[in-house]
Amino acid sequence: MSTRILIADDDPVVHESLGLYLDNEYYEHDSVYDGLEAERVAREKDYDLIVLDIMMPHKSGTEVCRDIRRISNVPIIMLTAKGEEIDRILGLELGADDYIVKPFSPREVVARIKAILRRMTEPKKNAAGQQISFPGLDINLDTYQVKVNGEIIPFTPKEVEILYLLASHKGQVMDREQILDKVWGYDYYGDRRTIDTHIKRIRQKIQVSEDTAYALITVYGVGYKFEVTQP
Repeated sequence: MSTRILIADDDPVVHESLGLYLDNEYYEHDSVYDGLEAERVAREKDYDLIVLDIMMPHKSGTEVCRDIRRISNVPIIMLTAKGEEIDRILGLELGADDYIVKPFSPREVVARIKAILRRMTEPKKNAAGQQISFPGLDINLDTYQVKVNGEIIPFTPKEVEILYLLASHKGQVMDREQILDKVWGYDYYGDRRTIDTHIKRIRQKIQVSEDTAYALITVYGVGYKFEVTQP
């Protein structure tokens, strides 16, 4: 089955340049030019990945990202103009997997698309050792599914991968560079605070009460670790 990608941007040049590179990789792709259309198409069709511009007519990319996340864990890469740091962080908090600053090289975008798709499919080729459980927490990297107290909680692919990485190295401190290398799997040129934003979202989803039996702990000046706080 062909890989299908949605490009949502109001700039025709983006569609033309990125489309050429996607064609070279034999990816199918659809183009939309405003936020409302992006959300409508994303609900009607199954995409393997969405490239979503933050600034679009009728509905912003951050709003579209938020609404898509309510129904789907499809990987989302957000496009943002240089200097819009608040928008970038907001996009990540709403569930985007990555962001790329304009102007960008279409080759870089395709490289990131390939890296995300590769990490989405590779774990499924090897069923062994891709699940881990703790009291009240089950992480399944094969299905990209997380259960908290038996309830399936919506997680983005990147959130699942970060949580699985830390939980599978229980008690081990991992710095941002290690997490970026293991989870993103390519040379990352964005803000390292991307990791902080993802960790914040993961905590909100798994640490649901004061007596939760596990925690994501910040080791200041170093990184993060997963600890089981109760036997």
